Amino acid sequence: MKKILSVLFALSILMVGCTPASTPAPTATATVQPRTLTVFADSALTEAFTEIGPRFEEANPGVTVKFQFGGTQTLRNQIIQSGGADVFASASVREMTALVAALMVNKNAVQRAFVTDKMVVILPPGNPANIQSIDELAAPGLKLSLPAETDPAGKYTRIMLKNLNATYGDGFNQKIITNAAFNEENVRLVVDRVKSGEADAGIVYFSDLITAPSLVTLPIPDDANVLAEFTIAALTQSPNADLAQQFVDFVFSSDGQNILSSWKFGAAR
Repeated sequence: MKKILSVLFALSILMVGCTPASTPAPTATATVQPRTLTVFADSALTEAFTEIGPRFEEANPGVTVKFQFGGTQTLRNQIIQSGGADVFASASVREMTALVAALMVNKNAVQRAFVTDKMVVILPPGNPANIQSIDELAAPGLKLSLPAETDPAGKYTRIMLKNLNATYGDGFNQKIITNAAFNEENVRLVVDRVKSGEADAGIVYFSDLITAPSLVTLPIPDDANVLAEFTIAALTQSPNADLAQQFVDFVFSSDGQNILSSWKFGAAR
């Protein structure tokens, strides 16, 4: 009897040892919801923001950043009339202030620039008009391309030209404006016009030069030049308010600032 019990006990041990281990229940994987962030930005920021976009997407899985570039004033009007943006990057504090007045941007957004820029004279490859100095821009018969006065770059340009009156005499600025055969909606159109040779010279942001290395340049004296301040803000009516602010924060981060610096923008004051 004892022998039989011993055999039965041994068999029970073997059966327990052969019982398959229970399989743990699979853990639930969080589903990343796709989201699209729409950024309206001045055309001068095209290359820099096109690089910033993928970097922001890498840090935020499921997010797609969609850009619309153009003249700051055009984008501002579009936002006021029909919305459609989560973030607005402006080349002018004035244009951002207009959105503050419309209650579409928090008032704190205009108190801090994220980059700066200055104006520079550009000439076509080879400088066919043989322009050698700033004062020659006033010579009769020249065809100049300037950003339109409604564009922030156009406003900066006209302030700078008026400042040059102190060096070249009263009315110098008006002579140059008279030579403006083209008043473009944004600076990139000025670059294209000069690069094609349709214009003998143009005035754009210094950062624009990196996209057109073949252009000849004439520096503008520092005492006459104007510091352009670019501002950025999340729109108060954005359906992605948290994500919009994260994008703004990324632009101000060291990674964002390094990218902007690599595209020749100046540091914010």
